[in-house]
Amino acid sequence: MADSPNCDLKSLSPLQLFERVTEQGEKVRALKAGKAPKDEIDAAVRMLLSLKLSYKTTTGQDYQAGLPPKDLVLINNGTTKEEDEDLVDPWNVQTSNAKGVDYDKLIVRFGSSKIDTDLINRIERATGQKPHHFLRRGIFFSHRDMDQVLDAYENKKSFYLYTGRGPSSQAMHVGHLIPFMFTKWLQEVFDVPLVIQLTDDEKYLWKDMTVEKAYEYAKENAKDIIACGFDINKTFIFSDLDYLGASPGFYKNIVKVQKHVTFNQVKGIFGFTDSDCIGRKAYELQEAMLTFT
Repeated sequence: MADSPNCDLKSLSPLQLFERVTEQGEKVRALKAGKAPKDEIDAAVRMLLSLKLSYKTTTGQDYQAGLPPKDLVLINNGTTKEEDEDLVDPWNVQTSNAKGVDYDKLIVRFGSSKIDTDLINRIERATGQKPHHFLRRGIFFSHRDMDQVLDAYENKKSFYLYTGRGPSSQAMHVGHLIPFMFTKWLQEVFDVPLVIQLTDDEKYLWKDMTVEKAYEYAKENAKDIIACGFDINKTFIFSDLDYLGASPGFYKNIVKVQKHVTFNQVKGIFGFTDSDCIGRKAYELQEAMLTFT
């Protein structure tokens, strides 16, 4: 029996349509992997194509896996027009709005969720600790999959923390320390291992510095990070330039992920241009691999 939409597609927001396309794509892959009957697979594929068409009609954009829709506004003739957008990527923050960045739009654009009172209360119930003031004061305002982390913790399943530092100077300032202060709290209340990646190779690719200088900065920054007081028995800090070449398993995982990510996806997420060196384009998957390795 052919699938049918659960609601009128016209009533869905661009982000909801994006999520529906993603879910239907996963369903098609599952049916194929399970060798479902051909008519069932064909019906699921037709539904997927219909959802993609609705997505393009609504947003004016082709669906790209992993890339939520950009902010668009519908105008009277049914065409689309981009609003003045804030630019926020791993390297730049720009806005034309006198009030600053519209964080609610960023949440939609990046497909994350607000950190609301319910989530903060759940963290307190799960850990038995008062939530960090960065949470209570809204300094950290958005998350992805924190519910899954809490599910794992409440069901006594293992997980670990992963963060990092791109060493672009000899010493870290207060702004650099904020994520490490919060990570230290997370390690304490959840009592879990922590992996800290020093991306000296990334800084060499992005900054006007030598490999040797990037590596030196990594060693100096490691001292500042250690001074935050992480659990010495549950924390692993490493330099990419030191570690990646000595870890065949890590590289195997990088290659596996590289095969399934297109240049268009990376370009859309990070804003790469044709003049960027190829090392920058490949690096981001290398950094992401710490969440799987």
